[in-house]
Amino acid sequence: MVDVPTVAKRIIANVERVIVGKRRQIILAVVSWFCEGHILLEDVPGVAKTMLARALAASVGGSFKRIQCTPDLLPTDVTGASVFHPKTTEFEFRPGPIFAQIVLADEINRTTPRTQSALLEAMAEGRVTVDGITRPLTPPFLVIATQNPIDHEGTFPLPEAQLDRFLMRFSLGYPSLDEELKMLEMLQRKHPVEDLQPVLTADELREAQRAVREVYVDEKVRRYLTQIVHATRTADDLALGGSPRASIALFRCAQAIAAISGRDYVQPDDVKRIAAPVLTHRLILKPESRLRKVSVAQLVDEIVEEVPVPMLTSQPA
Repeated sequence: MVDVPTVAKRIIANVERVIVGKRRQIILAVVSWFCEGHILLEDVPGVAKTMLARALAASVGGSFKRIQCTPDLLPTDVTGASVFHPKTTEFEFRPGPIFAQIVLADEINRTTPRTQSALLEAMAEGRVTVDGITRPLTPPFLVIATQNPIDHEGTFPLPEAQLDRFLMRFSLGYPSLDEELKMLEMLQRKHPVEDLQPVLTADELREAQRAVREVYVDEKVRRYLTQIVHATRTADDLALGGSPRASIALFRCAQAIAAISGRDYVQPDDVKRIAAPVLTHRLILKPESRLRKVSVAQLVDEIVEEVPVPMLTSQPA
């Protein structure tokens, strides 16, 4: 059985050679990866969203493709298409970038809803259907999408139903003064991502994903995380609460956090730690709450504090 904490530490240390001062976000990305989920990085330009995606991809010896999303991008540019060969008089399928194991969809909100749907269908199903033929995607399959929440001109915002397809959404934020000085020193001669080497294989990552699913979750903890999700559905400030997919995501991510921490069981604190990045993008504020400057993150924190924390009397042997 693969040692999940060791695998996680290797990935985190490798990515930190490129990304300075963002350990929490790197851990969240690794958690999502171990849960076989997809990541939405939403932040202002220039804070290393793309570099984080490239560094994660470079840490695993799997195939990597980047899709630069633009308004003229077609679904076949993502999935691939059948091309006619005059010599053989037959059609040959040429796979698109979605068939890589790690796919970076840069500025996903700049491409049209039709192309977004093609990408998100592959994320949800783990396969692509072109010309009536269904082709599976090679695991471990991970999509890391980025979007800029500030510049809305010429963009196509992801609908709430499609946002729900992402296991997590989080931001990197600006670095501190010292972190930015260190970054300048690292970048003086060339970008460190160019020298990044794989620290594990795709097969090892798959083993870690399987190991995470074996982490024990007590019935009390299951009830606790479900109560948190149900509380979002009755919150006065929310027009839409978390779906059952949110409960599953919270369950899986709590397992991964526990495994990375070196435990084979989930504690309530694991659920608390992961609640905001898993839930905030799945909830919709009421218009009047938005006018009162209520934030979804604030509401999630309040709900987590209000739901009684269970006492675990014993841990699995």
